[in-house]
Amino acid sequence: MTFDLWLVYLAAAVGLSLTPGPNGLLSLTHGAFYGFRPTVSTVLGGALGFFLLIAVSLAGFGTLLAASERAFLIAKWIGAAYLIYLGIRVWRSAPPDFGSATSLTKANDLGSYKMFQQGFLVAVSNPKGLLFFAAFLPQFMVAGSPFMLQLAVFGGTFVLVEIVYELLLAGFAQRISPWLARTGQWFNRITGGAFVGIGAALASASK
Repeated sequence: MTFDLWLVYLAAAVGLSLTPGPNGLLSLTHGAFYGFRPTVSTVLGGALGFFLLIAVSLAGFGTLLAASERAFLIAKWIGAAYLIYLGIRVWRSAPPDFGSATSLTKANDLGSYKMFQQGFLVAVSNPKGLLFFAAFLPQFMVAGSPFMLQLAVFGGTFVLVEIVYELLLAGFAQRISPWLARTGQWFNRITGGAFVGIGAALASASK
């Protein structure tokens, strides 16, 4: 890949990351509930999920999923169910308490692994993401270039962009915590409803 083509890919990756999606929403939610530092685990989990999606897309599984109606439906319903479940949990959660000790206690109760796991599962639970990468990446692939090299360039670039974006969201959520503290229940309902809405949209989507 030439440097000029990589710059085009970088711009496309930034545009894709800025598009509202469930991982950005999860980072915003965890940043509000637990603070910036614990949410790093969530962001890294999502980054690993996106890297895996890019890897399987490059390997051709995205094309296979697009060709198989049954496989797409199974993946779609699993992903939709997880997002709706996550949305209901957020909706029913107690309003966030933004005292530093309380936030740290909540993060410790959930655990870094659980936060990492949620970020990862949200990233990989959307088959539309796999289909998108399967359609998007070939525009930049270079015939004959080694698989691992292309994975490092495509996956590394997108994941780095996504990490920066989600960390900015988590930091933003922490900075506006005084306002969120006054509207905590509504914050839960808006973000929880957004997760449910994304899951419902995914369930009703076609290829």
